[in-house]
Amino acid sequence: MSYLSELALQYIDGEWRAGSGSWDIVDVDPYTGDKLATITVATVEEVDRAYRAAERAQKEWAATSPYARRLVFERALRIVEEREQEITEAIMTELGGTALKAGFELSLTRDMLRESMQLAIRPEGRLLPSPVEGKENRLYRLPVGVVGVISPFNFPLFLSLKAVAPALALGNGVVLKPHQETPVVGGTLIARIFEEAGLPPGLLNVVVTDIAEIGDAFIEHPVPKVISFTGSDKIGRHVATVAASHFKRTVLELGGNSALIVLEDADLDYAVDAAVFSRFAHQGQVCMAANRVLVDRSVQAEFTEKFVAKIAGLRVGDPKDPATQIGPLINQVQADAITAQVDQAVASGATALLRGGTNGSLMDPVVLGDLPAGAPILQRELFGPVVLVVPFDGEDEAVRLANDTPFGLSGAVHTADVERGVRVAQRIETGMIHVNDGTIADEPIVPFGGEKNSGVGRLNGDSTVDAFTTVKWISVQHGRSRFPF
Repeated sequence: MSYLSELALQYIDGEWRAGSGSWDIVDVDPYTGDKLATITVATVEEVDRAYRAAERAQKEWAATSPYARRLVFERALRIVEEREQEITEAIMTELGGTALKAGFELSLTRDMLRESMQLAIRPEGRLLPSPVEGKENRLYRLPVGVVGVISPFNFPLFLSLKAVAPALALGNGVVLKPHQETPVVGGTLIARIFEEAGLPPGLLNVVVTDIAEIGDAFIEHPVPKVISFTGSDKIGRHVATVAASHFKRTVLELGGNSALIVLEDADLDYAVDAAVFSRFAHQGQVCMAANRVLVDRSVQAEFTEKFVAKIAGLRVGDPKDPATQIGPLINQVQADAITAQVDQAVASGATALLRGGTNGSLMDPVVLGDLPAGAPILQRELFGPVVLVVPFDGEDEAVRLANDTPFGLSGAVHTADVERGVRVAQRIETGMIHVNDGTIADEPIVPFGGEKNSGVGRLNGDSTVDAFTTVKWISVQHGRSRFPF
């Protein structure tokens, strides 16, 4: 796997170099347990070097014609298309993604690069009237300067690029810190793509490191004006607190506990298909995944029978096998933690409607029913192949149950009456929700983000422009102002 061995380095100021920390991050295949590469961590000094490089390079980049900037993203898109097979293999090997998952992630990545071409020329200024005679108010949309990006392990290529590419397109410099479980696909692979696409040196830097080495230096550094973080709500809270204390803006894309609601008039076969995909895509390691499937009690028995039967037929195993639908979790620690939560739920009264075993990082699908009211597992984000089936009586109870969570990222409502579905959807406290579809969706021009503990801010389209630019007011007095003294 050439990408994974060749790119096991830091990328700082246009140079590939080893980190100078005192320990290594070991990149491991989550399915086989094989060591793929070791990367010596970046230090605080190297984080500083990366930010300073981005700061220097950004000024000239911001002055470059946006039409010239967009050419970099056109070339990056061609590189991704030409290297699709290699990138697919890297996704399978480094994070245990199936062929289906790799294809889905690459499709999202291509869409984001296409959108970034447009973002380069999207920012617009405005002229506003003034109550002062002779004055003209000009509003300029400008890049913030440098953006720090911290990305997750589940969709590392796409979720890194979701912030990196638009921030660059809008004239910013970027320092990216990928998750230590996916340092190549989520980090240095992106640096290589943009390097080959002709991005000027220093604009994009990738530091592979860990809080154990650098503490909060990545967030506290004086250069970045915006920190974009995708990950858990616990770490997101810390990122927001530290950033706010240094007067930095944040974009936080955090976890979820989404509900897929099946009303009594829904097409049950279709709802089953949507629910299975919404829960078990990439082993459930998706922030938008449907942790909870809420089913009207009048159709609960029929739906559950079909739902469990379809899940029981999912194939678990080697992600490189084209027939595999559920591959490994990111590591055994994660698999063991999810298994322990299932054990606790069953011990507290839940019924395992379907349950296999856990073998290393592989975990068979689990379906739990008869959950006691207030069960802790109902409140958590389950980042694994476990789904909770919860009955309800009528729309009002469905809404109450869907909202009974500290999260509010995504959701879905299934019904034969689309407008009824929209009315229910409007009552659900989420940033995104879909009628007669799955809970997993991301489109390049539609605002993406959550409510409550699921995040702050939005990305995609105009929301990305707002996130990674600032507005400057310049007034021009064509006449003469009158001053009171």
